[in-house]
Amino acid sequence: MSGPPATSTTAHAHAPSPGLEIRELECFLVLSDELHFGRAAERLYVSQSRVSQLLRALESRIGARLVDRTSRRVRLTPLGEEFRTSLRPAYDALRATVERARSAARGVEGRLTIGFQGTADDRIMRAIDAFHRRHPACATEIVEIPLCDPFGALRSGTVDVAVTLLPMAEPDLTLGPVFADQQQTLAVSVRHPLASRAAITAEDLTDVALISPDGPAPAYWRAAHAPAATPQGRPIPAGPKVSTLQEGLTLTAAGRGGMLLCRPTADYHGRRDIAFVPVTGLPNSVLGLVHHTARETARVRAFRSAVLAAAEPSGDVTETAQTTETTQTARAT
Repeated sequence: MSGPPATSTTAHAHAPSPGLEIRELECFLVLSDELHFGRAAERLYVSQSRVSQLLRALESRIGARLVDRTSRRVRLTPLGEEFRTSLRPAYDALRATVERARSAARGVEGRLTIGFQGTADDRIMRAIDAFHRRHPACATEIVEIPLCDPFGALRSGTVDVAVTLLPMAEPDLTLGPVFADQQQTLAVSVRHPLASRAAITAEDLTDVALISPDGPAPAYWRAAHAPAATPQGRPIPAGPKVSTLQEGLTLTAAGRGGMLLCRPTADYHGRRDIAFVPVTGLPNSVLGLVHHTARETARVRAFRSAVLAAAEPSGDVTETAQTTETTQTARAT
């Protein structure tokens, strides 16, 4: 007796596997970084239910669970860990390949959107001028990044590069040139007892409630710019949380607390109702040029070069690799 037709068996053996959606892979990688559906949703700019939907779709395609989720924690399954390890370099390489092809097709032209925090001071403007001289076919747009969200605009694609306050320890972002560090100052109302001082030490911060950036800025970043304790371990009172620099300055002028600001930002935002008092004993404030790792383009690389070129006479910007100690100090605080 003859068996089933050979064509039937062959067709089954070579049946196409379910196709993969890039958005599902991106969702899984972000969730594997955060291990929290809410934070993953914020990074992807979608709802938590959409994150769950994308994850379920990916698990259905694979045929097994990648994430274990309970009411108390989220963690990868062993298969999920293995899948992430294999997927990450392949996904990043795919994104980078597409961006390189787009950049090669366009060259250094089009538009480059540059984000900044606090103040677009002369260091940033020198870099932009140098970029324009080198690449007149590429227009630039300069936008302010909210104090409370230093990295969100990069992830959403609203900006191509950003000059942000360090530290920066985000797995999907790359730190480029680092600007020279600047002494920190304490902004307080002119009515505050510390306002009349020529300078204060970090230990004097116990006498003022520090106004701090709100989320979605990472906790480590917020702690660096509004520490909860002095270097000697004495607690610093917590002040209001704010979304923007202007909101913080308004609350400062109203006597609701004080803010730590770098010297250039303090100079730029000088006002009669706020005193800016130099602080000793704290790590200096550091700015860095940051871009999304998977979205590096010819324009991004050209701007990075322009930043370095603009700093050559003054030496106030250095390559990341040459500032390891500065960056580590910034991250530690």
